[in-house]
Amino acid sequence: MQRVCFLLKVRADRTAEYRERHAEVWPDMLEALSEAGWHNYSLFLREDGLLVGYLETEDFHAAREAMAATEVNARWQRDMAAFFEQPEAADEAMLPLTEVFHLA
Repeated sequence: MQRVCFLLKVRADRTAEYRERHAEVWPDMLEALSEAGWHNYSLFLREDGLLVGYLETEDFHAAREAMAATEVNARWQRDMAAFFEQPEAADEAMLPLTEVFHLA
């Protein structure tokens, strides 16, 4: 199982609404993530907008491709795009950090 961690930047003036949106993630989005192989998925948000994502998956590339192929992900990304500082889509900016230490 791969452990994947990534960073994104939410606009500081939109962090409260971003939290609200994630308090009630659409059921079909949750189902799609699970079916695509996203497990133990967490998002952590700092007040300045730094977003840390963590997930476990068998194959991150395959899990991302599986989500990209879903209609619900297209809708979710379209609805969430304005929250992020990056000009590119959040999915494309999910660049895994290199793990340098792990205590099991």
